[in-house]
Amino acid sequence: MPDLDTEFLFDLVVDLHPRLDIGDGPFGRRILFGASGGSFEGPELRGGLEAGGGDWALFRPDGAMALDVRLTLRTHDDALIHMTYGGRWVVPPALRADLAHPVKRHQVDPTRYYFRTTPLFETGAERYAWLNDIVCVGSGYVVEAGIAYKVWRVR
Repeated sequence: MPDLDTEFLFDLVVDLHPRLDIGDGPFGRRILFGASGGSFEGPELRGGLEAGGGDWALFRPDGAMALDVRLTLRTHDDALIHMTYGGRWVVPPALRADLAHPVKRHQVDPTRYYFRTTPLFETGAERYAWLNDIVCVGSGYVVEAGIAYKVWRVR
């Protein structure tokens, strides 16, 4: 069995609305980070994000965050792509206050926390149908507008 190999797919920036705190439930604290827009760019596709998606994040009692994200990408040539991903964001306790701070949060070095995702895609656009059959991995980090990711296709 060969080792897994990856190939860069795109950079993604998700602009966020103010968060909606749904509250503590049986599995942890649920917060909606709604997407207000954004952009993506890579060698094979580029475009913007439609508003209306978001991350229905679950903050677990141990402090880790489980992601549940749904986004709609609109390519530069007007194709729509449904993007979903789960993942984990694990932040050491010493960094949590800085990442919660509206100014300091995007200044924290992303190598100091674990923020990984597993994107999947769905589209009816023939020119992007290859996305329906790939698995990806992403690495997230905080930016001023919201959240950003580097996304790689697993070969």
